Amino acid sequence: MASNTRPSVRKCSLLAAAAIAAAIARPSAAQEPTPDTRTALIAQRQAEKAPTLHPYEPSRVEATVDRLEDMFVNGTVHWHPFFENAYAGGGFTLGAGYMAHLSAYNTLDLRGSITISGYKRIEAAFTAPRIFERRGVLSVVGGWREATAVGFYGFGTAGTSSHDRVNYGFKQPYASGMVDVYPTRQLLLIGGGLELSQWDQESGSGTAPSIETRYTPSTLVGLGAKPTYLHSQARVGLDWRTSPGYSRRGGFYSITFHDFHDRDHRYGFDQIDYDAIQHLPLLRETWVLALHGRVESSMDKNGEDIPFFMLPALGGGSTLRGFASWRFRDRHSLLMQAEWRVMTNRFMDMALFYDTGKVASRSSNLDFDGLKSDYGIGFRLHGPMVTPVRIELAKSNEGFAIVFSSKAPF
Repeated sequence: MASNTRPSVRKCSLLAAAAIAAAIARPSAAQEPTPDTRTALIAQRQAEKAPTLHPYEPSRVEATVDRLEDMFVNGTVHWHPFFENAYAGGGFTLGAGYMAHLSAYNTLDLRGSITISGYKRIEAAFTAPRIFERRGVLSVVGGWREATAVGFYGFGTAGTSSHDRVNYGFKQPYASGMVDVYPTRQLLLIGGGLELSQWDQESGSGTAPSIETRYTPSTLVGLGAKPTYLHSQARVGLDWRTSPGYSRRGGFYSITFHDFHDRDHRYGFDQIDYDAIQHLPLLRETWVLALHGRVESSMDKNGEDIPFFMLPALGGGSTLRGFASWRFRDRHSLLMQAEWRVMTNRFMDMALFYDTGKVASRSSNLDFDGLKSDYGIGFRLHGPMVTPVRIELAKSNEGFAIVFSSKAPF
């Protein structure tokens, strides 16, 4: 009997273990959610989170930048600040404008500005950014400006001193129209325009002596002149930047031909500008190496003279930033600039920059000898396509200079 009982006990034990394992496994299988159960669980979790959800609220700084973008980029705000000086070197500028939409994209901007030194500007600007099936941009501008203390230091890069400064002023009414066309909607650029203006050169104000105390019409061409110019220009180039106002990649290469026709046939001349800009993005555009080179050459026309105030010049916020505005003048100029730009956040960049260049009476003298240079640091408040605020500190062998501008350096 004993031998028959032991196998039965073992068999019962195995059956009991199997029953326990099945009982444990059955609840686990029952807990596996069905598709309907998953939907119910997701809905339940969403309902639990709903009271704590709310739209993203930007910080004060982000809200301010968004409003600046509306003012300068999107055109959704009619009244806007206007910081463009009447002429370079006028100092800190205050101004305002009113922009109205004449259609879905075309705008009319009425604006004006004034500086502590008495520089004034008032103008109306019409812009049609999508002509020729979105391949062209038309801008028409008319206005009046006055500059009271423009610096003149003599001619050339060498042999002039900052202590040689004299000031002159001028008043100028102007009207212009400009068209830029991209025949292939990218890369190739063809542009041209006309401007009618009158330059009424006069005595200067400010701390420096007025220009007529050191020069006469026989020693300085254009002193006291009042030429009326019909200025025509045409340019061709390659442009694959995001925007002229703010870019982190792409380039721009162009040649521009100018014809300044004087109604009295006394001060007419021609000029050719060569421009090259290249933005090289690094680390996914967090860093950008930006390079700029420019050559300007002016030439006599029909034996006429070029007034001193119309000659190419270097110095100031967009050229040699460590020198005073219009510091160096002559018939030809060479400018080279390099910037290392660092994106600190989506609306602000920091830049370390270096500028160098010279002016010369002959184009053959535009070499690398006797270059003037400066370096510095800058901060730019920007939108996706514009740079409405630029503040820089530059150092040259003539001291420090602070730049405050409402546009990109290049």
